[in-house]
Amino acid sequence: MVEILVPLGFFLFIFGIVWVIADRNIKKTLIQHGADAKTLQMDKDSNGALKFGLLLVGVALGILIGDFIAETTSMREETAYVSMTFLFGGIGLLIYHFIIKGKSKDEQDA
Repeated sequence: MVEILVPLGFFLFIFGIVWVIADRNIKKTLIQHGADAKTLQMDKDSNGALKFGLLLVGVALGILIGDFIAETTSMREETAYVSMTFLFGGIGLLIYHFIIKGKSKDEQDA
């Protein structure tokens, strides 16, 4: 499990650097052409804590169920952990989507 964390961390580190550089270049180009860089700012997601909370709960459940599956079946340990983590993390994000969709529908009806 540790063998995969180092390349994954390295990839995320490189992705973060590229993201920051690209964002700065876009803002710099907008300012040079006379546009306001604030047009790129999106509304702050007031439900960010809900999204990440559901995602992390899903990941934790995936790890627990992956461990259970690895111990009780003949499935390889790595496969059980990775598949269940992604499955339950995705389910957490789907739950978030339906919660937000329900809230926006209620706001439109009001």
